[in-house]
Amino acid sequence: MKKIISATLIMLGLSSLVVAEEKQFPPVPSWKPSFASSNESQLERMVYYTNKQKDLAQFSNGTIVILEDNLTDEKAKQYAKSVLSKIYNYHPDMNPVPMKDGNILVQYNHPAYNVVLTDFTKQHMDTIKSKHLDALATEEVLITGLGRNQFDEFGMLALYGRTFMFMDAQNPEVTHLYRKTSSN
Repeated sequence: MKKIISATLIMLGLSSLVVAEEKQFPPVPSWKPSFASSNESQLERMVYYTNKQKDLAQFSNGTIVILEDNLTDEKAKQYAKSVLSKIYNYHPDMNPVPMKDGNILVQYNHPAYNVVLTDFTKQHMDTIKSKHLDALATEEVLITGLGRNQFDEFGMLALYGRTFMFMDAQNPEVTHLYRKTSSN
């Protein structure tokens, strides 16, 4: 349909009115990191952060959703996917929190999280520093104490962690359910 409209406008001599290319919605970052700490180590940290008191669902790229109590496996997966959809399809506000163990917990406006393990990221910091602006969603502007889209290492790591939420939201596959009653 867009091609027909553009061709018609050009034929009418109205080429300046050709419809601009559609923007992706929801906006996503262009960077999809090729390195990540293991999902097992991220889940282990989240179990620790929740004091083994919450059921958790983990997606294939590491994003973790805190589940409502007593959900069946099928309902837990549905709930986790709906939480991720609410973040992705509305506004992916993030709030990175420094944890006492030195890691970063990236939290959102719904109960989903990404765990950035700083011991792992130390070996990839050069890449994170060079790619962190590609971790911004299309046309996104974040204001920090340093200015518009200016980030210190903490901010760069938070953006790196958030890329995995975007990757999971685009292809939501729950790969692990942790139950607080289990001995995991």
